Amino acid sequence: MENWRGKWALITGASAGIGRAFAFELAAGGTNLILTARRGDRLAELANELHAKYKIEVEVYAADLAQPNAPAKLFEFTSRNGFDVELLVNDAGFGVYGEFSKADIARELEMVQVNIAAVVHLTRLYLPPMITRRHGDILILASTAAFQGVPYLNTYSATKAFDLHFAEALAEEVKQYGIRVCALCPGSTTSEFSQVAGQPASVLRRKESAEKVAHVGLKALAGGKSYVISGWKNFIGAHAQRLLPRRMVTRVVEKAFRPKRGVNSK
Repeated sequence: MENWRGKWALITGASAGIGRAFAFELAAGGTNLILTARRGDRLAELANELHAKYKIEVEVYAADLAQPNAPAKLFEFTSRNGFDVELLVNDAGFGVYGEFSKADIARELEMVQVNIAAVVHLTRLYLPPMITRRHGDILILASTAAFQGVPYLNTYSATKAFDLHFAEALAEEVKQYGIRVCALCPGSTTSEFSQVAGQPASVLRRKESAEKVAHVGLKALAGGKSYVISGWKNFIGAHAQRLLPRRMVTRVVEKAFRPKRGVNSK
């Protein structure tokens, strides 16, 4: 964490799960933090805890990235207060489980806004100052779902495929300026994802801790990797499927994720 000691990091989705784990790991390394998420009360509580424990500076900005103008407002806040963001952690995101034909279309489009549009918008806003300074880092939360279509998490897996490809391409584009970009691809993780997505216990997998996933992501970013998969089993699973026909992989996943009879699939 010495890469960011005494500098400012902006973490989206910081109020829970992997975002919260990022905050603790960076704070322990002496990084000053700007925390954003929808739940301002949780952010305030987290900020107080981090400041008291690690004696760092912590700023809070409550924002709903499902709103298209939220990234611009967040950037205006950090610019107005003179915070030079050295590390942008695009962690905010969510999924929706169930049959797409029964999905709430408004919720599906909110997912695209948060998982894709907000990531692109925030990256576009914070990247130019990094280029001017000739240093800076961007971490984008993707998923092992980025490596194949996931039936019943259709839109989610598609958004994470975008995040992975966006990060990998951008990493090559900006390395000439001394900037590092990395996509973090966790598998099932201890967080609020399943509850928010409405994913039943029947399709849950063995989970890694959010703290472990956050550490893997930050270490890979500091090491100059353009992507990293957390967990060796997840790594093998993501890459072994390349040996099989894509449709076969999707069929296997469909059976594993198919809603059980009596389970609300919306």
